[in-house]
Amino acid sequence: MSDLLTGLAMVLVIEGAVFALFPGRMRNLLETLLTMPENLVRFAGLCSVAIGVIAVWMIRG
Repeated sequence: MSDLLTGLAMVLVIEGAVFALFPGRMRNLLETLLTMPENLVRFAGLCSVAIGVIAVWMIRG
């Protein structure tokens, strides 16, 4: 459980840093995301999940 909470906290740190350092770019990215078809957004999300699961599996062995 501690690892899960640490991972979630790291996501918040990284996302917060990106929004703080590049607010204009993030706004443009979010505007672009709103114009993308829903199935493409879903596919990108599933790819991110798969990459994350593989990375955790390789790191944690």
